[in-house]
Amino acid sequence: MLHDRVLVSAEGAGERTSSAGILIPATAAVGRRLAWAQVVALGQHVRQVEVGDRVLYDPEDKAEVELHGRGYVLLRERDLHAVAAPRVDDGQTGLYL
Repeated sequence: MLHDRVLVSAEGAGERTSSAGILIPATAAVGRRLAWAQVVALGQHVRQVEVGDRVLYDPEDKAEVELHGRGYVLLRERDLHAVAAPRVDDGQTGLYL
């Protein structure tokens, strides 16, 4: 990985369930929706995230790549909207917006 690039493994974008328990199919038309992904690798100039963190990004602004038969998304660090990290102190939510 070079510079400020972040390689993430995108979470499933299939069917999902609303908070009321309604099943929403993957083909349903929705407005602009951000997606969560798991950080797999980092460039040497990435400062805010670590491997294993969950990050929030815009799936419309992505570059997809396939490595060893698995699909990944390549992003710049500045394209991340939030980081959910388990490494924060007690009493914190672990979500940085």
